[in-house]
Amino acid sequence: MTPAPTTVPPGRGFFRRLIASRAEIEAVDEQAVAFRRGSTPAAETRPRARAEVSGVLRAVTYRPQGKVPALVAELYDGSGSVDLVWLGRRDVAGIQPGRRVVAAGMVCPGPRRNTIYNPRYSLAPVGGE
Repeated sequence: MTPAPTTVPPGRGFFRRLIASRAEIEAVDEQAVAFRRGSTPAAETRPRARAEVSGVLRAVTYRPQGKVPALVAELYDGSGSVDLVWLGRRDVAGIQPGRRVVAAGMVCPGPRRNTIYNPRYSLAPVGGE
């Protein structure tokens, strides 16, 4: 298991955080939340293995792939992203950008990043961990 991320990017603590970009700070904070939940970091997911990932949804898109509709959500956890795909769905209750989600399922290789099809998911409270 990887060591727990700190809430401050590596360096000289307070001063490093002052010069860090907002994206760096958010990434470290997301990694800390995922670590506390015991989730697998997105960067460490492997195809053909089950994984539970948690993070915030960056983008949600509807893609009509051929004759089968699909809802695709990019879940970001600070270490990387995983696509969550619901086949045959135009929308899924509660799945919207900015929402915190915990999702689990079989990881498959995707066209851009690892993908979990029809994941089991739970929503975190809005604005909470």
